[in-house]
Amino acid sequence: MIINNIQQNLRLAGADACLISTNVNLYYCTGRIFTGYCYIPAEGSPLCLVKAGKLNDSDFALHKPEQILEILAKAAYPKPEAILLELGEISWLAAERLKAAMNPKTCGDATAFLRQLRMFKNADEIQQLEISCQRHVSAYREIPHIYQHGMSDLEFQHAMEYVMRRHGSLGVFRTFGSNMEIFAGSILVGNNAEAESPFDFALGGAGQHASLPIGANGTTLEQGKSVMVDMGGSFTPYLSDITRTYSIGKLCNKAYRAHQVSIDMHNWFRSEVKPGTPCAEIYGVCMKIADQHGLADCFMGTKHQAKFVGHGVGLQINELPILTPRSDEIIAANMTIAFEPKFVIPGVGATGVENTYLITQTGVENLSILDEEIMDMISD
Repeated sequence: MIINNIQQNLRLAGADACLISTNVNLYYCTGRIFTGYCYIPAEGSPLCLVKAGKLNDSDFALHKPEQILEILAKAAYPKPEAILLELGEISWLAAERLKAAMNPKTCGDATAFLRQLRMFKNADEIQQLEISCQRHVSAYREIPHIYQHGMSDLEFQHAMEYVMRRHGSLGVFRTFGSNMEIFAGSILVGNNAEAESPFDFALGGAGQHASLPIGANGTTLEQGKSVMVDMGGSFTPYLSDITRTYSIGKLCNKAYRAHQVSIDMHNWFRSEVKPGTPCAEIYGVCMKIADQHGLADCFMGTKHQAKFVGHGVGLQINELPILTPRSDEIIAANMTIAFEPKFVIPGVGATGVENTYLITQTGVENLSILDEEIMDMISD
């Protein structure tokens, strides 16, 4: 089904073929990962050209890109004159070598092409994402029992990672973007939620080292601080994204008020968003609600305020569409979206909820049903 859809869209784009070599797209197109290329013609069966990895009976062994045209001729495939390469992900040198080896008349970008197609999930992909959400929720139910007096956010995250792995996490957290890095997710406690990160996540955190400036930084879980748990749900190849907020004792009134506004935004999202809703409108409504409650200055951060309130999820955690004011995307059936309106309260920490939703023909379905209120970990 996926290959047929790719080929249909290749023909619509006027391309003869696309050539895939990155792990996420190789898995999307072939169901496996290897070193080499998947050649997908607009007509005919795909060819796997394998440099390293197990060869299947239908694969072709490949030592260097300069052999690609020779292999195509051996398989009775014509030389492609209009080809798509993953120009948004492979290096300039790799792209130039492939162009020289295949000498097409035109070369387009397979990265943007495939990201657009991956926005829409088929039944098998949706099932994988549902499984990931179910296991993710099961792991999160153990969060209140992880807390121990005096522990740091890093100790809390280590314990949380163990719980996630015990529930079946694959331990792989794939992101799109050459400068996007994160380990297994993010735990934000107290003022660390205000720390800016160079990465394009909703909230940053200083991290524990300059080489990975994101997330937990050694902050102690103290009375009056919030604990935001935003761990990636890599329980299947399709990633779920769920955030819940906890407290160490009681928080200030503003923290609870902001958290309730996040819940209100989710209630609006569940009742009003449907196929045909512009992504930019979703962001605009959330900003309007935050402003009406006097919370615009701490919505999606303080020192640095993220300009989006959600994003697609799938084989990568940050897929299309992006719920941003600059987006021209329209919500459509079979998209899977993480909606994450969050606030940062100085001196307290982050509050808010993130759920993974499936867009249906008539509205949205919450795939991550779990209590959304702030839970005090001391009293439980």
